Amino acid sequence: MSLSQHEGEVADTRLSAASSTSQSYFALVWRRFRKSVPGMLGLILVGTLLVMSVFADFVAPVDPNASSTAFAPPDRISFFTPDGFTPWPVAYPIVETEELDPITFQPLIGPDFTNPRPLALFAKGEPYEMWGFIPMERRLIGAADGTKLHILGTDKLGRDILSRGIHGSRITLIIALTSITLITIVGTLLGITSGYLGGKFDLWFQRFVEIILAFPQLPLYLTLTTLIPVTAPSSVFIAFVILVISGLGWAQLSREVRSKTMSMARIEYVRAAMAVGAGDGRIITRHILPNVLSHVIVSITLGIPAIVLLESFLGYLGFAVKPPLISWGLMLQDAGTFSVIGSYPWIMSPVGFVLLAVFAFNALGDGLRDAVDPY
Repeated sequence: MSLSQHEGEVADTRLSAASSTSQSYFALVWRRFRKSVPGMLGLILVGTLLVMSVFADFVAPVDPNASSTAFAPPDRISFFTPDGFTPWPVAYPIVETEELDPITFQPLIGPDFTNPRPLALFAKGEPYEMWGFIPMERRLIGAADGTKLHILGTDKLGRDILSRGIHGSRITLIIALTSITLITIVGTLLGITSGYLGGKFDLWFQRFVEIILAFPQLPLYLTLTTLIPVTAPSSVFIAFVILVISGLGWAQLSREVRSKTMSMARIEYVRAAMAVGAGDGRIITRHILPNVLSHVIVSITLGIPAIVLLESFLGYLGFAVKPPLISWGLMLQDAGTFSVIGSYPWIMSPVGFVLLAVFAFNALGDGLRDAVDPY
């Protein structure tokens, strides 16, 4: 090896070492996060859920409030027609047949193989307004002939379950994201302030936090939500549910941030900032907050699934959202009896939306937790 080649390899080694050492903290976190398969899967699913909720009018195959046959079974999607295999899927509507059930003597239902309807992307359907002011007719997927497509069937009023689930993601995610935002702001600021100031303020403030944490949350949720008159508009219900969830959820995050702040306050560079006369606000925002931010981000991603489950449960009991608004919990009210579930099992489809959202945010949170761990 010549001297020039050796010098070139040394220069490349130094350059790569310098580039690796000059990476920011978030660049290192992203590099570790990309190696997590569940974390990347959760990130993709979360992004898909957010895009679906923003463009729900376009993604939903039909109008979520349009009625047709009550408790209609899901259309059968197939790549086969009476003429053989087709490269593009077709939908067969489920209809009553001439055969009778030998026990109940009710007409049996099955796919109508004589009436295949080809599916199409950007299919033309009933006119609607995107976000309430953009007139459109095209939808992401639908029947090529413009007829209604019920991929997950219909509910007791004949409304398409898939379209209602897509639109319901808006209300559920708005409640979850707004609540976690308020919880994060209040819990982080109060936790840092309590841990940094200490003394009597921290002593009495932590007793207040313990009182908040000692409340049995579910009975308190139900008690507080019953204070709203039944005739109140849905926006009032949503705002009140967000305030109740935020008012009871910030205490745990505040306790966690407080413990992080107390450990950070003993580090040398924080003590050096105090020694040179830096103000409390500068120390908190410039030295302590960036170091607890990673824990806060993970808490956000792990807290959203809990709020989604809570909203779904409250909506199922009728305490979160009122018609004509749509949420996943409200849709589950149709599955309130075993007879309905046994006769029309597709009515449980909204559970799939809840499971998908909970899995997506949990997987994202687990990936972030491993990525931000310095060890």
